[in-house]
This record gives sequence, structure tokens and C-alpha cells, in this order.
Amino acid sequence: MQAAPHIGHIRSGLNFDIMRRWFEYRGYDVTFIRNVTDIDDKIIAKSAVQGRPWWSIGYENERAFNDGYTALGCLPPTYEPRATGHVTEMVEMMRGLIERGHAYEADGSVYFDVRSWPAYLELSRQDLDEMRQPAEEGISGKRDPRDFAMWKATKPGEPDWETPWGRGRPGWHLECSAMAHKYLGSAFDIHGGGLDLIFPHHENEIAQAKAYGDEFARYWVHNAWVTMSGEKMSKSLGNSVLVSEMVKAWRPIVLRYYLGTPHYRSMIEYSEEALREAESAFARIEGFMQRVVEKAGDVEPSAEVPPAFAEAMDDDLGVPQALAVVHTTVRQGNSALAADDKEAAVARLAEVRAMLGVLGLDPLDPHWAGETDRGDDLHGVVDSLVRLVLDQREAARGRKDWTTADAIRDQLGQSGLTIEDGPQGPRWSLGPR
Repeated sequence: MQAAPHIGHIRSGLNFDIMRRWFEYRGYDVTFIRNVTDIDDKIIAKSAVQGRPWWSIGYENERAFNDGYTALGCLPPTYEPRATGHVTEMVEMMRGLIERGHAYEADGSVYFDVRSWPAYLELSRQDLDEMRQPAEEGISGKRDPRDFAMWKATKPGEPDWETPWGRGRPGWHLECSAMAHKYLGSAFDIHGGGLDLIFPHHENEIAQAKAYGDEFARYWVHNAWVTMSGEKMSKSLGNSVLVSEMVKAWRPIVLRYYLGTPHYRSMIEYSEEALREAESAFARIEGFMQRVVEKAGDVEPSAEVPPAFAEAMDDDLGVPQALAVVHTTVRQGNSALAADDKEAAVARLAEVRAMLGVLGLDPLDPHWAGETDRGDDLHGVVDSLVRLVLDQREAARGRKDWTTADAIRDQLGQSGLTIEDGPQGPRWSLGPR
């Protein structure tokens, strides 16, 4: 974690949070591991440039990631191990791989011998003879240029740990394999990550773990990127959008809707226009929910989601199709409200809450209650002021001064408020920006 997260990073967390929620809804006992890379080449390079301790950079950005995950409603992981706390497990894995003939020591570093593992590159479906491992500065002693470093010999000024092969520090790939073995055992169900991690990171993880004797992950799930102008969002391109800044401009629940509802394998092309569309779509859901609550009071989520929603989620986490069921149910609920069918409206709200709960998007959930956070106190003040203006509008309507009444409504609209007239009188809400 060499820098604070942008929305491309958090998209991955959202995708796997929804997956976890769905598995738990289906009755599975989920162990969710999110490991922390608190030492790697990029952190060390940034430490040298900034003149700061390497550990302070890793910890600062670990907190920034967790703040971003929490802001967007991600459930906390079951365990969140740090790489630097698992050097013992890494040494054990390297020792086992050397004994099995899959790794070797050279000049204080330890490398994985890719030729020793015939299944190498099966995930990315590449041909070993047609590829070259990117050169690593300062790395020497490789038997094959495509062999990758599991452990890197110490350099002046860098952090290091003692091993049977000398002092040094871990390679990124080894960190993840060792922590997976520690917390999930020799076999587990799903390994996730972004498309850009398939090679070399995930290929190298697989090679290390399986050569060590683990079955490792049974399934691999890779989410697509958030792009800007067709390019992957990244700090190196200067086109990243930091989560810490985005949540100041947009409600976090709207950001979750925007980033979490496209299919996890589809690219998201970032634009403010697309975010505004997401905001409007979510406002329609919230508006329905608010109207039912005003009419019927609190409504608990139904015990089960509608069958069409479940079918969509069971089909490779088809969130877009599942979301279509949410919007259809909202339309049915609005029709019930228009017909003054309170019982049907309540039933639809219960279904909507159940579906949104699976997606982590239920605005009535306690997690999002603080979103009015921009505060309950402020909301009360605004409500009192708007009510005064609406009373003036009602007075104008009462004397059939339609020009004044319409002008008041238009002015409120220009202020970012949406006014809806109903049987119980006018109600206001924040409109899309």
C-alpha cells in the first residue's frame, strides 16, 4: 500500500463485498481475508523519495484504504494480516520449496524456478518460451531470466529480516501465498483481485503455493477496471480519483451504487455525468422508500429476496440484472402507493430492503444512518426553513395565485430541492445535482 486508494481500488473491494454478502445470504459461512502489503519495492522507493520511514507509509495508506472501505459500506474482513507479521511463514514456505527443488538461493536472494513447475502460466494461458520476466534492478544470480524473486537480499538502508540464506526482505508474491496458507489452509474456494494481477502476481502465487503442496484457490474471480478516457485508472497516469475526495463531493451510498452495480467483469468508464445518472437512479429508489415509511412507518426487510433477483445473483453475480428487479419492484410499489394500496406498497418495500441489503445499499440500514450526517441537526434546520417556504407556496395556491406558487417551486428546484405534491401535502427531498 504505497499510496491512498482511488475509486478503481475501492471498486474491487465493493465487488467482493457484494459476493461475500450474497454467499452469507445463501447460508454459507464465509471467511474473508484481506491481506495488507506493508512492505514492497514501491513503498521502499517512496520512503527514499519522501525521507520517511517505510513503515509509516504502509500504515498511513492501510488506514486510508480501510477508511474508504468503511465509508462505502464494506463489511470488515474476518482477518486482515500484514506481510511484515508473517516472515516466519515465508521462510518456512521457501525452505519447503528449496527442499522440493522448486526454488534456489543465489547471492542471498531466493528465486522460484519456473521451469520446475510445468503448470506455470496456466491461469493467464501464456507460453513460457514466448515471454520474458521483466528485469528487476539489482537482482542477480537467476538461472533463468523468467525466474521470480521470492526473497531479496538486503541492500543498504532497506528494511531486512534474518533468514537461513542471509538478511533480506520478502517479495510481493511470496507474502500473499504465505498468508493465504496461514489463514485459509492448504485449500480454499475463491481468490479475487483485479485483472491486472493475473500476471505476474497471481501466476506466481499459484506456482509457489502448489509447488509447496497446497491445492490453493479452487476458483479465480477477477474484476475489471475503472477507466478514464479508455485507460486504466492509476496514479502513474495522473488520472486517479481519490476516495477521500470523492466522498466529500458525493454521498458514499451513491458512490457504492455507481461502482458496485455494474457487472464485476465489465469496465466502468468514469465520468461525472455517469455519477449523476447513478445519483438520479438511486434517488428514485430512496424516494419510494421514504414515501412508504411516511405512510406506514418502519418496514422490516423480507426474509427472502424475489426469485428473479436470486436467479440473477446466482448467475455469476449478475448484479445489473438483479438491480433491474429492484427497480421493477420500486415501480410496482409506486403504483401501489398511487392506488392507495398500503399493504402492497409495504410488501414491495420489504422486498426492496431485502435486495438492497444484499447489495449493501439499503439507506435504512444503520450503517447509512450517519449519512444524513451531513447531519441530522442540519437536516432539521433545512426542513424548518423549507417548510416556511412551502407554507407560503400553499397559501399562494389557496388564493389561486398560481404564478407565485410556481415561482416558489422553481426557486426551490434551482436550490437543489425536489418538491412532490401528495395527499398529505408537499414533501421535499434533495434532487440530483
